[in-house]
Amino acid sequence: MTGPGSDLVKTTLPRQIFTVTQLTAFIRTALETDFADVWIEGEISNLRAPGSGHVYFSLKDKASQIRAVLFRSAAIRLLFGLREGMHIVARGRLTVYEPRGEYQIVLETMEPKGVGALQVAFEQLKGRLAKEGLFDSAKKRSLPLFPKSVGIVTSLSGAAIRDMLSVLHRRWPLLHVVIAPVPVQGEGAGHQIAAGVQCLNEDGRVDVIIVGRGGGSQEDLWSFNEEVVVRAVAESRIPVVSAVGHEIDVTLTDFAADVRAPTPSAAAEIVVPVLSETVARLRSLTMRAAQIVSRHCRSEQRRLEASRLKLRHVRFRLQLEAQRADEVVARLTDGLSSSLLAHKRSLDRINGTLIEHSPLDKINRGLVVIPLLVERLHHQIRAVTSHRRHQVQSAIAQLHNLSPLSVLGRGYAIVTIGAGTVVKKIGDISSGDEVRTRIVDGQFDCLVRRVVPDGSV
Repeated sequence: MTGPGSDLVKTTLPRQIFTVTQLTAFIRTALETDFADVWIEGEISNLRAPGSGHVYFSLKDKASQIRAVLFRSAAIRLLFGLREGMHIVARGRLTVYEPRGEYQIVLETMEPKGVGALQVAFEQLKGRLAKEGLFDSAKKRSLPLFPKSVGIVTSLSGAAIRDMLSVLHRRWPLLHVVIAPVPVQGEGAGHQIAAGVQCLNEDGRVDVIIVGRGGGSQEDLWSFNEEVVVRAVAESRIPVVSAVGHEIDVTLTDFAADVRAPTPSAAAEIVVPVLSETVARLRSLTMRAAQIVSRHCRSEQRRLEASRLKLRHVRFRLQLEAQRADEVVARLTDGLSSSLLAHKRSLDRINGTLIEHSPLDKINRGLVVIPLLVERLHHQIRAVTSHRRHQVQSAIAQLHNLSPLSVLGRGYAIVTIGAGTVVKKIGDISSGDEVRTRIVDGQFDCLVRRVVPDGSV
């Protein structure tokens, strides 16, 4: 080429044209290379958790936002639940979602800003289980006072088991201990702890269960915050004592258990008393009971003696009255007999007089009787006879009222023993004696089964 400026050669580079897919792939490679491990903080918004198990949301601050994704493999390791508006600090890698050409960050780990992830998980699970009623105080049961067997769910390699066994056997040497050995931290420890509690419940030999371990960090103790362990403790038919860590350590198992012990050794002291102290207490109670019984017996003996004195006085009075009654009956009987004999003699005299003055006798002797005289004589005879009949009937009525047979007719009975000896007092008979009972219209024989004096219980 000639002409002005022909000495200048203009060179044009060929154009490199990318497809959208190629350019997106280049950008993704660059981002993933330069931002393979970044930390980011922001506020969660547009949170979505579909059935796939992946979690999608945006991280934003006052001026910008970036899409974020937490794939299922990372989401299942997350100890706390995500919620809209939560401020988090997360670690991940930048990448590009090629179908939309949008860059995003794939997160691997995260924790709430300013608060540990374990603490957030603790509070969230505690609130959810509390709403279900797993921690209700009304469900707490009392521990048995004198358990025959104690179950322990813990690790065999820790110092906690040695401390608990030492305290248990020192306080109550006769105790039977059943151990369910389990790991107390690490992957799968929670499920094995829960299985240990369930196994002791199914076995049925223990009266109380201790679940616990020695001290450690919050991460070390986390197995006792797992939901499966908390539910196993809350659903246990056997009372459970939680003994996790030291006094300052608090786990969800503490809230679900019937009793919380500050340390494993303290748990052992809670579940069993001291045998020597119990024996001394029983001896003291036995002595007190013996003293109370002795005082009561003396008091009752004095009361019984007083009752016996009163009974003797009453019995003496009754005997005197019975003697007087016998004397009255005897006098009445003698009087009636004398009176009847006198009346009989009087009637005999009257009868003789009547016969002597009988009109028939006069007629037989040839005497003339005036009819009027005869009528007067008959009238006088009827009057005298009626008067004497009334006297006899009155005497018979009095004799009947005083007759022992009349007393029997009112429901009383006469009891005799042996050859006819009348039983007058309770001391005249004994258990096994044969007695004869006379009532108003007959008599029957009886066998004495039991003698009960008046005033006896």
